[in-house]
This record gives sequence, C-alpha cells and structure tokens, in this order.
Amino acid sequence: MKALLVHRLSPDLSGVELAEVAMPERRAGEVLVRIRAASLNFPDLLMTRGLYQAKPELPFVAGLELAGEVIAADPDGPFRPLDRVMGGNKTGAFAEYASLPPTALRPIPDGLDFVTAAALGAAYGTAWTALVEQGGLKAGQWVLVHGASGGVGLAACDLAKALGAKVIAASGSPEKLGALAAACQPDAVLLAQGRFREAVAEITGGELCDLVFDPVGGDIFDESTRCVAFGGKLLVIGFAGGRIAEISTNIPLIKGFAIVGVRAGEYARRFPERGQAIREAVNAMAAAGRLHPHIDRVLPLERWHEAFAAMDRREIVGKVVLVP
Repeated sequence: MKALLVHRLSPDLSGVELAEVAMPERRAGEVLVRIRAASLNFPDLLMTRGLYQAKPELPFVAGLELAGEVIAADPDGPFRPLDRVMGGNKTGAFAEYASLPPTALRPIPDGLDFVTAAALGAAYGTAWTALVEQGGLKAGQWVLVHGASGGVGLAACDLAKALGAKVIAASGSPEKLGALAAACQPDAVLLAQGRFREAVAEITGGELCDLVFDPVGGDIFDESTRCVAFGGKLLVIGFAGGRIAEISTNIPLIKGFAIVGVRAGEYARRFPERGQAIREAVNAMAAAGRLHPHIDRVLPLERWHEAFAAMDRREIVGKVVLVP
C-alpha cells in the first residue's frame, strides 16, 4: 500500500517520502480500517523534525487523524465491517490502511462525510478540553483565540460560539482576517501584532477576556497576560510561534488569573471517562449541525508535500485533508 513514510528526521521534509509499504497486519483485538481521508495537524509537521513531544521510532508512517471504513474486526468487538469510523493514533493516518485498537476509533456522526469527519476529532477534542474541561467556559464570556486561522484555533472559535461565548478571533496575518471572519463568524477579529491589549479592551468594553486560548506562545503569550480579566485563565495549547515564553509569577498573582497547560491527548489518557465524554459531546454537537469544521483544501495523498509546505508557510485557514 502507499503510505507517507518518515525515514529520517529533517527540517525540510527531505526525510519524508510517499512509499510502498506492507499492509498492516491486524492483531487480535485491533480494527483494520480502509482510510478514506486524513487531516493534517501541526504536530504531524513537527514530528517530521523530531520537535514534538511524541517521538516515534524511525521509520514511521505519519498522520494523527483519519476517517474511513472498517475492513475487519473481532466478531465480539464494538465494530463491524463497513462501519464508518473516525479517530487515529500518533502515527499511521497518511496511508491507505491502518490497524488500530477500537479505543482509538469511534463512529462517524450521521450526516458527516469522511473529509469532514477527518477534520473533526483532534482539533475539536483539544478545543473542548481547553475551553470546557479546563477553562470552565460559560455562555456570555469573552474568549480570545490566538492562531485562529489554524485548525485548532478555528475549532476553538467555532466551539466557543456554539456554546454561547463571545469570541475574538486573532491572527498575526492581516491577509487572513477577512477569511477568518467568514470562516467562523466571530464577534470580532484582531490583528495580533505588537501591543494589542488596548484593542482587546475596546472590543470588550474594558472587561478584557475570561479565557485566552494560546497555541502560539512567544510574544503572543507575553501580551496576552495583559488581556486576561481578573479571575480568568490563560490556556497554553502550544508554541507554534517557536519561542517558549517565561513569566514572573507576580504577574498572574497581581492580575488574579491562572495559567493552565492543556494536553488534550494526555488528559483523555489519564481520565478515560472524561475523554469518552468529550468525544461523545463533540460528536453530538456535530450530528446536530452545531459544529462546522472549516476545510481549507482537500488534496490527494500524492500531493502531501504541497500540504505540508503550505502549513509550514502558515498559508492554511482551517484544515487540510489528504485523500488516499
């Protein structure tokens, strides 16, 4: 079968190639899935460089997240052949087939096609874990979402709006603001460059933000500490900006806010009952038409390099989905 194989870590994708590899062997208890769509996530890019916290043994098939149909499964397991499923693991999604434990999969909600389903799970799971589980989001609160043009950022905007929050969608790219406003219809868009605290104060009528969702870090984190309301939370999702910020502890003490680290995958592993509840909640909202994953483009797997390069250049608004 064809699969996107990482055989060497490299800063320029030179260690990645579309190769012919053996079909995965389904072990007892696993589910063999024919992959119909797989979405690209920022950790996929980082793993080709060895810069993500998960460091699979080389060589490995890239790809966190997939959607497809069951080919084979244990007769006493939860899935049957032809079931439509979504999910994934840390690796293996950018291929024609994958064999996964049933706990890594769940049914695709009614009404969702494979492409949309592939774009739903990881991004919205992260957004829910951050905003709801660890952020305690309530309707009517102000939420500032950085990196809002990315897959996780757009999911956070979409979810927060669906739950009744007031959303400021922020991007460091002025060219993306129009597309961002159309994609998730926030209450306001913000150019997150330099000192933006005054703009946030103006948008919120001086209230500032109850939650700040930050997958960027660096200078964005530094200025965001000035944008959190008393009693609010600054949610640390990642460091896509490259610099891991530092903070003097007197700042959250004086301003009365909390800094919360969010590792959605680890949260679900440590608290499996909560992880299951999150997946069910996201699926239910998607099935009800309350969530709207934004797909920037759909490409055949053969054009993987184009997809990865576009993500590396920060050209994407929403998700890129690769189709085997």
